[in-house]
Order: sequence, then C-alpha cells, then structure tokens
Amino acid sequence: MIDDRAARSTDRGMTSGGRQPDHNLARQLSDMARSLQQAPGLDRTLDAIVHAAVVNIPGATYAGISRIDRRRRITTPAATDPTVRRIDEVQYRTGEGPCLDAIREQLTVRVDDLRVDPRWPAFAGAAADLGILSMLAVQLYVHADDLGALNLYSADAAAFDDRDEQIGLLLASHASIAMIGAEENQQLRAAMTHRDVIGRAEGILMERHKITAQQAFGLLVHASQDRNRKLHDIAEEFVTTGVDPAE
Repeated sequence: MIDDRAARSTDRGMTSGGRQPDHNLARQLSDMARSLQQAPGLDRTLDAIVHAAVVNIPGATYAGISRIDRRRRITTPAATDPTVRRIDEVQYRTGEGPCLDAIREQLTVRVDDLRVDPRWPAFAGAAADLGILSMLAVQLYVHADDLGALNLYSADAAAFDDRDEQIGLLLASHASIAMIGAEENQQLRAAMTHRDVIGRAEGILMERHKITAQQAFGLLVHASQDRNRKLHDIAEEFVTTGVDPAE
C-alpha cells in the first residue's frame, strides 16, 4: 500500500517562496507520472526520475537523488552525470548543502549563485570549482525513516525560477509514489524468492532424513540461530552446496 504521506506530498510541498504548485501543471505531468510508475525495478525507476527532471526543467544541467535510509546512511543512488556524485560527496563529507537542508528541513531549497551564497561555506566553493553555480533541491517524501531529495544542478547562475520549483515539487510527488511502488515490488519479489529457496531446502531435508516438513523447517531454524545467519541464507547455502545444515 502506498504511504499516505507520499500521496499527499503535492498538498504539503511548497516552493521556497511559500507558494503551492500549479495544479494545471500537475495535470500536464500526469503522463510522466504514469511512465515513472511503469518503470521496472527500483534502479530503473530512480534513473527515470532523474532523467525526467532534466527533460522537464529547462534550467537543469544535471539531476540526482540523495537518500537517507533507516540506518541514517546517505547515498546518491541515481544521477544523470558523474559530476552529480562528486558534488554530493562534498555535501556528505562536509555535512552541509542544499540537498541536506531539503531533506532535514522538509523544504525546497533554491540557490541562485553558489559563489556568493553564504549558507554553506564549506560546500559552495567546492561545488563552484566543479562547474555548478546554481541548484534546486526538493524533498522526496518516501517513508518516515527513509527520506530523500531530488536535486537539480546547473552550470549557469540563477538557472531556476518559480515555475521550475513548481515542476520540481510535482515531479518529486510523483517520484515518491513511484519509488514506494518499486520498493514494494522489489521486496515482494525478494520474499517470494526466499520462500522458494526455503521450500526447496525443506524438501531436500525431508527426503534425506525421512522427516516431516515441520521437522525440516526446525533444522533450518536451529542452524540459523546457531550460526547467527538469516534463514534464507542457510537454506540457499544448503541447496547450492548440499552441505547439511544439521552438520
């Protein structure tokens, strides 16, 4: 089921000037939203999002996604150019920058000229040296403990305007929903794969030891607890190598 917070993100999101996005524009982006939701797999979905951002926001030279997961690790899982990852690494290393503010403060951050903006002294100079002068960062509403930002980068100063912010907000809303759907599908496929491997391991144990399914499952559980490893890892190792987990 889709997270309600993501579904309501167009209502909650505002531009840096406090304005709501244009809902006529939202209708114009509906085709793009459907294409994002149809992208197969999480990685393909993320790639589709960043490329859609560059196509739909004229001022954007590059685009990327930053994510903070449940373990509080921040990464850049999708980017349209290696420059994005180099710039993001500066933000992560210094602990400051537009995308981090967008994630932490749940707001849209627009930077007209990093050469003169005083908000991130440790980050701004390095970004300008890498050829980026302006940025637009919009928070992605993913899950309560798993947040991110859609980040746009331009080699020109003052590359983004109010309309770009509105498009960014709407794209981030649709992207959040598409990302959640892709993650849920990925988790479902993994669960089905794990269940199949465990079932195969049970069948082999039942045949080998002439025991019931419940007893075979108990052997796998005992091995998992004894070795402090996940149950499906124990099952997969047994199916692959034939080495009995009871041994």
